[in-house]
Amino acid sequence: MTRLSHLLAFAALAAVTSAQAAELPAEIKQAGALKLTVNSTYAPMEYRDPASNELVGLDIDLANELAKRLGGLKIVWSETPFAELIPSLQTKRADFIISGISDRASRRESADFVDYLTTGPQFFVMAESDAKAATDLCGKKVGTTRSTSFPVEIEKWSKQNCEAGGKPAIQYVPGENSIDVRNQLKQGRIDAAVQGSETLPYAQTQEPGKYRVVGESFAKGYQGIMFRKDDAALREVVTEKLIAMIADGSYKAVLDKWGLGANAVTEPMLNVAPQ
Repeated sequence: MTRLSHLLAFAALAAVTSAQAAELPAEIKQAGALKLTVNSTYAPMEYRDPASNELVGLDIDLANELAKRLGGLKIVWSETPFAELIPSLQTKRADFIISGISDRASRRESADFVDYLTTGPQFFVMAESDAKAATDLCGKKVGTTRSTSFPVEIEKWSKQNCEAGGKPAIQYVPGENSIDVRNQLKQGRIDAAVQGSETLPYAQTQEPGKYRVVGESFAKGYQGIMFRKDDAALREVVTEKLIAMIADGSYKAVLDKWGLGANAVTEPMLNVAPQ
């Protein structure tokens, strides 16, 4: 979907909701609760606080504020591996997914994304690494989470920036999640790693002096709140509340709290990511 088409889609939504506010689905209203599932290994988006073991993060704060604006709904949280997030939505174990999940064209066959945060893959290395530029990683072992879009983006970048110039391709090494990938890096099993740009500032504050970012994000994408396609009513009412949060500054306040104000969007966007 082009930027124009997503704007037209939300313009149509605004026209409808201005005449009549979007309504929560009856079953959610009756239950008084939202069922939300997260992968709690992706700080600062969602993770278990080491001190309190509480579920915290940017997505947790956004979801709590949305639930409050949706009539004070209670959130029933559950946790699952990243690869199980989409099945959790499809089997209705979750009403929607807000868990650091990227909007991708391949994921839109059975779901819609309301994009709310900019993101992009970024290389990083141990501080003592000899790599100074991203092209220094050509031919090296680079790890990332297998179930994300990053393996494909690494391959594309490698073809354009390594192989096209006669350098050896990056050797992709899969990991289960971002914690696993960072552990592989610290153990010397890989030379570099890739994570979303929104996670690296937090990782660097938690382990000062341990990691060094190499280059800029090498692709642009969006994280989205993921809805089943047959749940248009829920998607619309959540979008309405998110628009209000952006307008009154509460959305930006949550992002600033987690050091990600620069990743803000000016409006929610429907299925806008290009890949």
